Amino acid sequence: MADKFEIRGSEFCLNGKPFKIYSGAMHYFRTLPEYWEDRLLKLKLAGFNTVETYVCWNLHEPKKGEFDFEGMLDIVKFLETAKRLDLYAIVRPGPYICAEWEFGGFPAWLLKDGNIELRCNNETYLGHVRDYFEKLFSVLKPMLISNGGNIIAMQIENEYGSYGNDKKYLNALKDMYGELGIDVLLFTSDGTWCNMLSGGTIEGILPTLNFGSKASSAFEALKPYGDVPKMCMEFWCGWFDHWGEKHHTRGADSTLKEIEEFLKQGASFNMYMFHGGTNFGFNAGSNHNKGFAPTVTSYDYCAPLTEWGDYTETYHKIRKLLCEKQGIEMTELPPSPEMQNIGKVKLTEEAGLFENLDAISEKHYSPLPRGMESYGQSHGLIYYKTLLKGKYSASFLTIDGVHDYAHVYFNKKKIAVIDRMKEKSFFNKLKLKKQLFVSVDGESELGILVDAMGRVNYGADMYDRKGISKVMLANQTIMDYTVHTIPLDNLEKLSFKKLSSDSDKSSPVFLKGYFEAEGKDCFVNMKGFTKGYVFVNGFNLGRYWDIGPQKALYLPGALLREKNEIIVLETEKYASAEITIQAEPALG
Repeated sequence: MADKFEIRGSEFCLNGKPFKIYSGAMHYFRTLPEYWEDRLLKLKLAGFNTVETYVCWNLHEPKKGEFDFEGMLDIVKFLETAKRLDLYAIVRPGPYICAEWEFGGFPAWLLKDGNIELRCNNETYLGHVRDYFEKLFSVLKPMLISNGGNIIAMQIENEYGSYGNDKKYLNALKDMYGELGIDVLLFTSDGTWCNMLSGGTIEGILPTLNFGSKASSAFEALKPYGDVPKMCMEFWCGWFDHWGEKHHTRGADSTLKEIEEFLKQGASFNMYMFHGGTNFGFNAGSNHNKGFAPTVTSYDYCAPLTEWGDYTETYHKIRKLLCEKQGIEMTELPPSPEMQNIGKVKLTEEAGLFENLDAISEKHYSPLPRGMESYGQSHGLIYYKTLLKGKYSASFLTIDGVHDYAHVYFNKKKIAVIDRMKEKSFFNKLKLKKQLFVSVDGESELGILVDAMGRVNYGADMYDRKGISKVMLANQTIMDYTVHTIPLDNLEKLSFKKLSSDSDKSSPVFLKGYFEAEGKDCFVNMKGFTKGYVFVNGFNLGRYWDIGPQKALYLPGALLREKNEIIVLETEKYASAEITIQAEPALG
């Protein structure tokens, strides 16, 4: 007989008995499957009874109608692992999830439609959502608690009151859940501000709160909604990092104080994050408030378990508190992850990006430059090339809509870098104008290489198409482009040659090396390199950038073999063709 989870008055009840949710967030898509059981067991042993996860639409449906629930995306295996460890589950399928994740979890192909209206009662958009939900929910239904599984609750949308107030949209999602057989407890989650709750809640659906402090007073925000359980769906125990900013930390005692308050009030909570994991590949999102701010590759979040699954002071203090509260015996913990120092690895082969364009890109012709989404590209680099013919006196070259980081080449010589993060700086624009002062007499080639740094995942600026929108020389619109889309998903087609001592260290280049290793975790330190991506045995570890705060990329031991291949794509310049693989992370 299946368990029953429900609300009775102001209490959650499991099989008729009061039940407090002590949950920790862990996203299956940010942790390799080989480590799911280890992290979930550590969650259980810390006194938690539930795991919470978002669901990432962009990875599950990378192309319209093509679905993937294998390997790192096998959410059923993740939930079954949790169930085997006697953990319940909260699932938050979106369709929008924020999560500092690329485009808030939306697939980039939604933006191919120039008229798309997201997160509202738009028929076209909701049609795509329904197609996705039909597939996702067919996978999840056996895992509902009503069907003998461990999913006790699912969320409708995500922090919608921070974005809009379309109740027809929220109710359309609610109806979709019912029509597709989702019969567990449904909830919304929003910040404690009345504006957010007014926009994000709907009648008949449990409202929950998101906050990181002041638990003693935060639940006052739920009073207008009657006698409902006190639930903090996101208790922020830390924070995420942007490139070029300081690394965020939070003391263990500060976190513990808030959890003590939850227990004092008899409230339920979900710690966001319990284990943050990693934004592997191109999956780190961006914010846009005062300006464009892309998120780093690490999603450590100052969580009780580190990015590589090790214990922290916060973990041990929370464990003691929760276990004592529930009368749980504190048994021996699994050992900390084994780490390894490999040392310096020489990169001995090179493949120039521009020399390999035909091998690793698709070529398109376009009268005007468009975003990569219109060419069917979701991530990576995009290169626009055009010829200027005739006689043009010295004029300002203007490139509009750079999303997000552009290298500008004139007759194959780099003349400027345009960084969207600095777009509001007057002095940066003045400097750019001096660099982009060009003349033509005969024929000149203009090339613009753009690196997409993660689509905006929160707020009003989510229509974040990548590439450029317009090029002008003086007051003339420049037209007729050859466009190369470079998704960086086919590096086996690169043509490498031996790296020579006089190789150009300041042009976009792939550098390859080899190293031996054990199956233990480590970090790839990118000191001496500027900006780019690292691939180990074909797996994209993510983005590096010397502006920090992250200086090394997490390399899970599960990816390693006895002999390994590493490829670094350096898009700017490097000092020496060698990297260091070490046992410690590097932040600064």
